Amino acid sequence: MSHVTQLLEAIDRGDARATDELFPIVYEELKRIAQGKIAGERPGLTLGATELVHEAYLRLVGGKHPHPDPLPEEEGEKQRWNSRGHFFAAAAEAMRRILIDHARRRQALVRGGDRNRVSLTEVEQQAVAQDQRLLDLDEALSRLEADDLQKATLVKLRFFAGLTNEEAAAALGISTATAQRMWAFSRAWLRAAVE
Repeated sequence: MSHVTQLLEAIDRGDARATDELFPIVYEELKRIAQGKIAGERPGLTLGATELVHEAYLRLVGGKHPHPDPLPEEEGEKQRWNSRGHFFAAAAEAMRRILIDHARRRQALVRGGDRNRVSLTEVEQQAVAQDQRLLDLDEALSRLEADDLQKATLVKLRFFAGLTNEEAAAALGISTATAQRMWAFSRAWLRAAVE
């Protein structure tokens, strides 16, 4: 059992020291994942990799969960981590939700929110289009998740966590070849779903 998995089990038992010890160990990997996600966003994004890591980490192991839709494991019971891969899959899901929430807030502001309407520049129109593509992807991913949870999890690990095919396969406990076939199918399915 890895040290990360042991710390996750200690957190499940309520050991606050384990939470403090885990963060420095997983921070660099979470930050690498977050930087990959932030790099895919439009220029001028107000959410930085550090903020994304901290918010995702808090949602996973600390305090209150600000998202109105809890992570699946949070529904009615305390979060349990059965492996390092499970933790990073949950981290990918948390980062996805944070980015989706951020995109929704930006779209609300662009559409007027509590502010006066102004004409959009070409750059703002591109940002709105990119936000809409992300929201469309999230909706399609939710449909894929309802149909095939493992394929949807693979997409989250590859797209939102930035894992390689080999890393995602290991996290899911499947062969690299199986992960590659699932990735090819899922990409094609999502592309068709968002067009």
